[in-house]
Amino acid sequence: MARAKTAFVCTECGAQAVRWQGQCPQCQAWNTLVETVLEPATSSAGNRFAALAGDTARLRPLSALQPKEEPRQPTGLDEFDRVLGGGLVSGGVVLIGGDPGIGKSTLLLQALSNLATLQQGAGAGAEEVRTTAVYVSGEESGEQVALRAQRLQLPATPLQMLAEINLERILHTLREARPRVAVIDSIQTVYSETLQSAPGSVAQVRECAAQLTRFAKQSGTCLILVGHVTKDGALAGPRVLEHIVDTVLYFEGDTHSSFRLIRAFKNRFGAVNELGVFAMTERGLRGVSNPSAIFLSQHSQQVPGSCVLITQEGTRPLLVEVQALVDASQSPNPRRLSVGLEQTRLAMLLAVMHRHAGIVCFDQDVFVNAVGGVKITEPAADLAILFAIVSSLRDRPLRRGLAVFGEVGLAGEIRPAPRGQERLKEAAKLGFDAAIVPRANAPKQAIDGLRVIAVERVDEALEALRELE
Repeated sequence: MARAKTAFVCTECGAQAVRWQGQCPQCQAWNTLVETVLEPATSSAGNRFAALAGDTARLRPLSALQPKEEPRQPTGLDEFDRVLGGGLVSGGVVLIGGDPGIGKSTLLLQALSNLATLQQGAGAGAEEVRTTAVYVSGEESGEQVALRAQRLQLPATPLQMLAEINLERILHTLREARPRVAVIDSIQTVYSETLQSAPGSVAQVRECAAQLTRFAKQSGTCLILVGHVTKDGALAGPRVLEHIVDTVLYFEGDTHSSFRLIRAFKNRFGAVNELGVFAMTERGLRGVSNPSAIFLSQHSQQVPGSCVLITQEGTRPLLVEVQALVDASQSPNPRRLSVGLEQTRLAMLLAVMHRHAGIVCFDQDVFVNAVGGVKITEPAADLAILFAIVSSLRDRPLRRGLAVFGEVGLAGEIRPAPRGQERLKEAAKLGFDAAIVPRANAPKQAIDGLRVIAVERVDEALEALRELE
């Protein structure tokens, strides 16, 4: 019997190599090439693409096309709708990933239950024959999903359930039901009979995702795919999976904490970097209307090394407490540790403080943390990190009611941040009465109850900090 032809396929980008290599020749990732059996080309795939090309391969002038706003379908979960850009879109494909047990299945079960309830209450017209929602489970049986729904005390709804991992059967069922929304939980468990590789392999994930996406675009069904994540927190499977879908969401949070965060990293129908905040309760996930409250620690008295940052997550301003601990180092190489903030910017800020403000930390261990498990990537957090380090080094707490933001440059300048007016209004609404901001972000009109101090350089910012004390 002839040996099956194999190739080494990259689990990150899907590139093929004839022999194993330590580094992928395409994406340069290390140790990602896995031996995979090559699948023979099928004529049905070519015929399918040829049929599609006959309908879509027509040149049309851009000026003749009429843009239209895609209607949104709210899920009944405000925080989820915020991250999606207002709701689900017909024909859109959403990929959501997160650690095991973080609450992905719970969130989607609640969303589909809400959709089915809203559609049942609104009633259907005479021409309406579409099923509202279908939940396809490849990891749990129908009884297990029903037990979760009972535990969450979800109302009895016409939500349809399918426990299946065969792609052909799933597509056949979806074509007959024609649902408005369908969830595939998860894409790594689905397999196609046309491929010989095991479920979860690069070939299976890529082919199953492509066929499901094609079905969603042709039928108008909004499809939500649940994806596994690797040890590094990235979505498992080839990188092409993120390029196929319209929206990529990440479910973040510590399983030991009751708060969960949903962040959008890609959204063709809305803004990216939106943040949704949920609290895990006995009856499932509940949206947090004031997320700044969970990111601000409640101290009975002011403590050194704590500074409040006004950050921006998508369209929402958030107030986050940044904490720093500076302690004398007991080793020749002082430690620099950052949790929730960029590690490289911490080293840069320490160098800027030394060069432009004369503050020496070369013999100190420096630890920086963002409270609440939130991850801050914007450079506007630089000024808050700098103030927290100075406060801990001097062992003197900052003034109560102070909030700051601003990017620190290598030349010692304080650069502006986007949407400064919205940040300041959010701080004033939460009771803060003082703010140190870049001069370019100084408001043209005074904000009631908020004293705004505009600065241009690092030494000027530290002098303003001493005056407020």
